[in-house]
Formats: sequence, C-alpha cells, structure tokens
Amino acid sequence: MSRPLIITDCDEVLLHMVVPFREWLDETHDVHFDMQERGFAEALRHKDSGEPLERALVWELLTAFFDTQMPRQQPITGAIAAMERLSREADIVVLTNIGKRHHQLRVDQLAAHGLTFPVHWNQGGKGAPLAAIVEARRPSVALFIDDLAEHHASVARHAPAVWRLHMVGEPEIAGTVPAAPLAHRRIDDWSSAETWIMERLAEGPASDTTPTINGVSA
Repeated sequence: MSRPLIITDCDEVLLHMVVPFREWLDETHDVHFDMQERGFAEALRHKDSGEPLERALVWELLTAFFDTQMPRQQPITGAIAAMERLSREADIVVLTNIGKRHHQLRVDQLAAHGLTFPVHWNQGGKGAPLAAIVEARRPSVALFIDDLAEHHASVARHAPAVWRLHMVGEPEIAGTVPAAPLAHRRIDDWSSAETWIMERLAEGPASDTTPTINGVSA
C-alpha cells in the first residue's frame, strides 16, 4: 500500500477549455458556440445562417483545436497552487479523454504550467482505466475529480471505494451543470475543494454506499 492517490481530469478542472474553444471558433471559423446548450449538436452554429454545424465538422474542429490551440488554455483559478500543495500529501495522475493523438501535447501543456504528473489518455468511460490505475498503485486512499457526471457514474461502478469530486471550474457554465448524482460532493472552486480533498485523504477509502441526490454522501 502506497501514498494516497488523486486522479484528476484536465479540461474545466485544471485548465479552461470551452471558453478558449469558443473564442477560437468565433475568430477563425465564424462559428457561434452557445455554452448554455448542453450538447454540441445545437451549441455550435454557423454565424451567417444560424444552422447547426454538421456532426463531422464539429469533431474536425475539436481535433483542430487540440492540434493547434492548446496554448490558449489557461489554468482554472487556484488549480496549479492547489495541485502543488496536494502533491506533497498524495501522488497525482491526470486521466484525460484527450486521445492518443494529443497525449504528448497534453503532457507538454501541463508541464508548461509546472504540473509534471503522469498523464493517461483515454476514450470513453473512465471507470475501467481508473480501476486499473488504482490496482497498479494500490494507494491507501484514492480520490477522483472530473467535470462530467457520466465519468462519476463509471467510476462508481468500477471503483466504488474511490472518493468522487464533481468540479466544473469554468464559471460561465458551472451554474447550468447539475450536480452529478453519483459524485460524493460538488465543489467548483479550488479553495474549498482542496480542503475537502485533504479531509477525504485523511478519512480513508470511501464507502461503497450510493451517494444521496445533490452529490453529497450519506
């Protein structure tokens, strides 16, 4: 059994993504991104016609953004300092759905902000790869941070003893995103999140009891 382990997402937890993506679409592609829409199918529209973008074009633009625009992504307020402090108490890995193509770019991107943690790329649900990381490292306690509810549900299925923190660090969308029902807690600012994380690391592994609605453990 080793030190505590924090497994964290990157976009909207450590670094802003949707805002720089919106700015780039507007500046370069004459595309309007309505961040109040929950899905890209309706959120991305041609500015001249108001028509939604074709699905294939949406994915092309996402790929192009990560190919060329990752330097636009700046840290979420408080994230870098919190990670530095937490790294004194726990090992930290980044589990990101960036894809193999952009894996090294993400490693370099985080290192440029002083975060030199191992980075695992992934596609799809994060529960199975997270469980594999935990099995390999065998930490005394593990904690997962992500902005998407589906990943908390996946981790709850595959690794129920891992604490789950739902964080949406982008203020422009945080208020429109419901709390993930299978997260143990929802906190959107790093000042409060760091305190909660330290408390959970001291407490030991999570119970496998299903959290209550509103994302707070029973």
